[in-house]
Amino acid sequence: MDYAKLRRSLLCAAALSLATLLGMTAAHADDQPPGTYPIAELTTVTPVKSCSDLAATDLTEIGGTGSTITSAAETTTNGTQYCTVNGTLAPSIGFTVTLPVSTWTQRYLQLGCGGLCGQINLTSGASDGCAPLTRGEFVQASTDMGHQGNSGDFGNDPQKRRDFAYRGVHLTSAVAKKLIASYYGRAQKYAYFNGCSDGGREAVMEAQRFPDDFDGVIAGAPAMNFQAQNAVFHAWMAHVNTGADGKAILTAARLPLLHSAVLAQCDTLDGLEDGLISDPLACHFDPATLRCPSGSANNSHCLSDTEVDVVQKFYQGPVDQKSGQKLIVGGPQYGSELAWAGVYVPYSTDQPIFSTMIAQGAIQYLSFEHNPATFDLAHYAFDMSTFDQLRALHPLYDATNPDLSGFHAHGGKLILWHGWADPHISPLNTIAYHEAVQKVMGKEVAASFERLYLFPGMYHCQGGEGPNKVDLLTPMMSWVEQGNAPDAILSQQSNADRHSDKGFGDPNGGNKPKGEQAGAGKAGEMADKPGTAGSKGDKPRGMPMPPISKELMAQLNPTQPERTRPVYPFPALARYSGKGNPNLASSYVRGEPAQPFSEIDWAGKAFFTPYQFKD
Repeated sequence: MDYAKLRRSLLCAAALSLATLLGMTAAHADDQPPGTYPIAELTTVTPVKSCSDLAATDLTEIGGTGSTITSAAETTTNGTQYCTVNGTLAPSIGFTVTLPVSTWTQRYLQLGCGGLCGQINLTSGASDGCAPLTRGEFVQASTDMGHQGNSGDFGNDPQKRRDFAYRGVHLTSAVAKKLIASYYGRAQKYAYFNGCSDGGREAVMEAQRFPDDFDGVIAGAPAMNFQAQNAVFHAWMAHVNTGADGKAILTAARLPLLHSAVLAQCDTLDGLEDGLISDPLACHFDPATLRCPSGSANNSHCLSDTEVDVVQKFYQGPVDQKSGQKLIVGGPQYGSELAWAGVYVPYSTDQPIFSTMIAQGAIQYLSFEHNPATFDLAHYAFDMSTFDQLRALHPLYDATNPDLSGFHAHGGKLILWHGWADPHISPLNTIAYHEAVQKVMGKEVAASFERLYLFPGMYHCQGGEGPNKVDLLTPMMSWVEQGNAPDAILSQQSNADRHSDKGFGDPNGGNKPKGEQAGAGKAGEMADKPGTAGSKGDKPRGMPMPPISKELMAQLNPTQPERTRPVYPFPALARYSGKGNPNLASSYVRGEPAQPFSEIDWAGKAFFTPYQFKD
């Protein structure tokens, strides 16, 4: 198999642009055209006061003494005029709200922030082709969540921990709604939240803690299992790939070999050989099959004993040696191997492992009630004793409470989504939460307001080897505003995306792994412009994208056709019908998984049951 073709998706750095929609609920099959998600026809509302008047808005009741508007002025983005309001909520929560001057159609959209935040994001992911967004019809807002810059040292301040955990996002929604009422003389008709990665955690946290804040919540690749995700998963991945000499054991150059072997065994399980694993839960691959024969002098087509050991530990995850208890829900899924590059598999043995930075920032400053004086990954204990210490702050940071009765009573709708090939956050976390919601709320009730979509070949929030461009915002609006529960969603991968080198060549993908964050600004400064949809989404600043060489670029087939694929609500999956062009969504039908998801027994299983939040 051609390794260049296997790595073609590494070129998808411009992901999340145009998306179209497929399918609808049977209940509405007779009253709307196939493949559409109609939204409410709302009138345009214009301001009743000048933008500069908003500078005098009193925020004390929302954020406390010291909360203030720092600027309110008209700006223009993509031809749309906005009243852009910047401000600070005490003690240091920066926020930006953009209010359309002449195009507002009574909808509010708040956007999440990735990584440990520290910057303001006003780019909406998973919303490509969303017409109201493109036309600048939303009031939009976002927050830096109480600190500036990407260091985790804000965790030395208990107040800033709370601001990051939940307060910054919630209070920003209150500010935005107050500004809306003041500027337009009326409240918004509908309020939505859209976020991925930590933005996904923020999204689900809102539905759980503050069920009346939003009518529709879109949570992508949510870092909801925050404690185990950073202090266990990423710590483990870095630990097992670090040799006695302090250097990485497995490097990115070895990943195509591994990925090819996984595809050879599991690609056709869905009935089609297309370079994608649509049902990783049905894949059972043994890395030992790649072990080099004893005495082999050439390892170009096999893995050494130490490399096999690393790969096995990646898939298996950490386990308490005394009890045999798993310490995470799950690790990277089969088919995600190329996406490991730059995360826990560096490009050379001399490069630092990015997961080390993620784990270190969390463990030193955030994960424990009392911050350790130092952090030494080589001597970090992956056992129940360490895990039990993480339980104390689970009710603060984690957003895994499946009791969404308040959100359901409010009439809220929730869309969860995740890429099957996500290297940063295992999709098993999101599946586990989806299953927990069904268990607590009841399947019928849960189905009335919650959906989960899993995208084959998609990486973390964007990009990947499979179709990964999608618009979930329009289906969400249709669900909230018209009662049209979404069914199949169309994902797309264009030829241009496969052959774009945007964001590649630099091992950090243009992002800075250390020091000042790329795109980060001072409190109140906009890092991104409003009214846009694109690949930025909530991808944590500092998360590297894999590089691509000019030689590999030259090998890629420029005539490769675009691909579209329907994605059905979990657990259903798309299966090739056996007829038609396999690159077209119309050639697929709804199928059932070969292996149903089974509840996972792990140390934090109780995290996914109802609990009281910690303030």
